[in-house]
Amino acid sequence: MTLPRIVAFSGNAGRPSRTRVLVEAIAAEVARQRRVDLRVFDLVDAGQGLGATTRDALPLPAQRIIEAIEGADALIVASPVYKGSYAGLFKHVIDFLAPEALAGKPVAIAATGGGPRHALMVEHQLRPLFGFFTAHVAATAVYAGEDEIQDGAVTDPRVAERVTAAATELVHLLDAADAMRRARDTRDEPAAARL
Repeated sequence: MTLPRIVAFSGNAGRPSRTRVLVEAIAAEVARQRRVDLRVFDLVDAGQGLGATTRDALPLPAQRIIEAIEGADALIVASPVYKGSYAGLFKHVIDFLAPEALAGKPVAIAATGGGPRHALMVEHQLRPLFGFFTAHVAATAVYAGEDEIQDGAVTDPRVAERVTAAATELVHLLDAADAMRRARDTRDEPAAARL
């Protein structure tokens, strides 16, 4: 049996980053609950030349990230908050995605920022962005401020609870998508093959 492919994408231009820590925390909880094929990317993995205006002009590393996102069975995406919104280069990568590739795809959303005043960015910016793609976004979004991730780990118990909730919801969405795919495949299968 093929394991579901999960792509985790941290929209931070630097490494190490709190955004990467948050993405990895959600991914680790998903992997604890279900066996998955996990790939984690940072924005910095896209390489130089991300400012291209057409998809075929992107450097190969950026093209591979976009192809991985489109080909994934589920996504974990996070961005640092800049001036009340997601990072511009994070959005630039998202702009290259084919809308039909994300339709119905389970997605967990998260963000990191300087403090509590940025917390609603996840709801007011990321949720509508993935809603545009008609992705199935987990009900629980995760936000972590500067004091809630320390020394490469989520240290705040409330954020840790949200990480667990978002991961659990993503697993449920993935299970539901798998069940729908199996039902569709069975329905489309010729009657003689089912005997």
